[in-house]
Amino acid sequence: MTLTNNPPATKPTLTQRGSSALGDRVFSWWTLGTGLLVLAILGLILITTVREAWPAFDAMGLRFITERVWDPNPATGDAIFGALSFAYGTAVSSLIALLFAVPVSVGIALFLTELAPRRLRGPAVTVIDLLAAVPSVVFGLWGILVVAPALVPIYQWMHDVFGGIPLLGRLFGPVGSGRNFMTAGLILAIMVTPIITSITREVFSTVPRADKDAALALGATRWEMIRGAVFPHSFGGVVGAVMLGLGRAMGETIAVALVIGGATNITANLFAPGNSMAAVIVQQFGESTGTFTAALIGLGVVLFAMTVLINVLAQVVVRRAEARMKGSVA
Repeated sequence: MTLTNNPPATKPTLTQRGSSALGDRVFSWWTLGTGLLVLAILGLILITTVREAWPAFDAMGLRFITERVWDPNPATGDAIFGALSFAYGTAVSSLIALLFAVPVSVGIALFLTELAPRRLRGPAVTVIDLLAAVPSVVFGLWGILVVAPALVPIYQWMHDVFGGIPLLGRLFGPVGSGRNFMTAGLILAIMVTPIITSITREVFSTVPRADKDAALALGATRWEMIRGAVFPHSFGGVVGAVMLGLGRAMGETIAVALVIGGATNITANLFAPGNSMAAVIVQQFGESTGTFTAALIGLGVVLFAMTVLINVLAQVVVRRAEARMKGSVA
C-alpha cells in the first residue's frame, strides 16, 4: 500500500489578488457607465425633443393633448394642433395588434418548447426569425394591395351580422375602404408576432426541467403543468415580450401610414379610417415648417411619454401578478 501525498493547494499571490480586484472594479465601473449612458441618451432625447416641440406646446398648452382637431393650415384663424385623435388611433391599432398577436405568439412558443419534435424546432425558429427581418414597407405594400381589398367583404359581413347589436354595432360599423383601424391592427399583429414569439420562447426555455417533471410526476396533465409550472416562472418575461411588441406597434410608421386611412378621426367603428402619431409624423413632416414642425415633434414627445407610462404600469402589474401567482402555487 502506497501513500500519495497530494501537493498543498497554492494560494493566490498578492499580485494575483490585486489584479483580480482591479479587474472587478474595472468591470463594475464599465457596466455602471454603460447603464448610465443609456439613461443619459434617453434624457438627451427627451430634452431635445421637448425643446424643439416647445413652440407648439406654448401655443396650444394642455389643449395639445386634449384637442381632437388637427388643422395646420386653416382658412381663417390660427392653426390648431391636437394630438388626441392620433393618440386614439395609436392606442386602438396597437391594442388590436396585441389582441391577435399575443395568443398566437404564446401558442407558437409553447408548441416549440413543449410539443414540437426536435427536427421541427430549428426550421420553425428560422422561419419566425426571417419573418421578423422583413422590412415594414413590404408589410405596408402587401397590406394596401392585397390584405385591405380582400378584407372588405369580411368587414361587410361582420357589419351585416353584428350591426344590429347595440354595442357590437358601434364597433363593427359601416365599411368604407379596407384602409382602417382593423386592417392596421392586423398588419401590426403580423409584424409583432415574431418578436413576441422569439422572446417568449426563450423565456419558456428557462423554466427548470425539474419543475416540469415534478408537476407531471404528481399527476398533472400537460396543460396543468404549463399553467402551474411554466406560466408562474415566466410570467414577467412574457409581459416583457408583450411590452416590446407593443412598443414596436406604437412606433411603426410606414406600414401603418399605408393602411390606416390617414383620417383625423375618433370613433368606435373599427372599420373607419384613422391615423396614428407615428404615421402622421412621417406623412406630414416633409411639408411642415415652424410651429407645424414643432407640433409634429410634439407628437413624438407624447408618444414617448405614452410608451414610458405604459411600461411603468406594466412593471407594477407584473410585480403584483407574480406575487399573487407564486402565492397561489405555493
